[in-house]
Amino acid sequence: MTRSAPRRVHYAWIVLAVTFLCLFVAAALRALPGILMLGLEQEFGWSRPAISGAVSVNLLVFGFSGPWLGRWMDLYGPKHVCVISIALLALAAGACALMDQLWQFYCLWGLIAGIGSGGTSIVLGSALINRWFRERRGLALGILGAAFSSGQLIFTPLVMQINTDFGWRPALLILAGLLAILVLPLAAWLLTDEPEQKGLCALGAQSLEHSNSSDEVSAMRDVVVRGQFWLLAISFAICGFTTSGLFQTHLIPHGIEHGFTEMTMAMSLGLMGATDIVGTLFSGWLCDRFNHRKLLAFYYALRGLSLIGLPYVASTEQLMLFSVIYGLNWLSTVPVTSTLTADLFGRRNVGVVFGWICCAHQIGAAAAAYFAGYLHSVFSNYHLAFLCSGAFALLAMLIVTRIRE
Repeated sequence: MTRSAPRRVHYAWIVLAVTFLCLFVAAALRALPGILMLGLEQEFGWSRPAISGAVSVNLLVFGFSGPWLGRWMDLYGPKHVCVISIALLALAAGACALMDQLWQFYCLWGLIAGIGSGGTSIVLGSALINRWFRERRGLALGILGAAFSSGQLIFTPLVMQINTDFGWRPALLILAGLLAILVLPLAAWLLTDEPEQKGLCALGAQSLEHSNSSDEVSAMRDVVVRGQFWLLAISFAICGFTTSGLFQTHLIPHGIEHGFTEMTMAMSLGLMGATDIVGTLFSGWLCDRFNHRKLLAFYYALRGLSLIGLPYVASTEQLMLFSVIYGLNWLSTVPVTSTLTADLFGRRNVGVVFGWICCAHQIGAAAAAYFAGYLHSVFSNYHLAFLCSGAFALLAMLIVTRIRE
């Protein structure tokens, strides 16, 4: 009797695993400023607005560097951009342990770490996954979306404990060391830009693929004249408006004003983060099986209704139920939006096009942070802010229904 040859693991899964590790540790590093803020205040006497200013510079550089790094990924390959970005992150984080001047924090964390963050974001994942996967592409993108949540969820309590017991420098150096000693060598060794470089087909492809007209690198000026780009960019800006900009800045103050304890709000955010991992993975699975436009419209409708109901949450049980529903929906839009970008504009343009779409997301997040704070100063509560955000999410639902796949 003849034995069938054992099936080898397709190299696309190795690329996915290494990319997950890059995004996982980078996401944990980006969560550090909130943990280290008190330590920096106490040691150097820097004011909170001054420290927050460096974090704001980091976020802006992160957002606006994404499109340019994405174009370099399209032209020169995601691997080179990833390796350089990880090196910049490790260098900036390690050098921060030696700083003693505020301007150094702005240069290291604001500029250098900001650029490094732009090259280790979901734009990197989208550029690689859309080259390596034809089947299970949505699932792969969902796994990478979960890397953002799981990195912060798993590392934040650990880093907070190290910061409490040993100070902020060891906490910073541990993550810098992980990037330099573990993540950087693995990325340089195992990441590969194209399946053809390994003599392979993309996962699910029937034969070696060569660039066709839909996969040729296009100038961004040819993309921005297409209405499909603006529909995706505006809807993803609303995604940022209704998630990170609103919740990471204002959810805890809103909950405390409603009589919930800080521990209860921490539990709410933890539950939201855990269900976000499940929701993003499930969204990727659905993305491989159902119409992308209809899925995206459903996600925005669910988000809009949950935001409209948030001001009326009055008990701990209701808050936890909201956390589960909203958490499942937090990053569910990422794999669908990335897949639509590749389908509409070609897989060799994902880096720059999705980079600009993610930049719109960051602009929406920044607008929400200011908008909600302004409305609170006028009305002394966040009710109108959440209601308006819910209405914007419903508007995004209508916008994505206009996308033609």
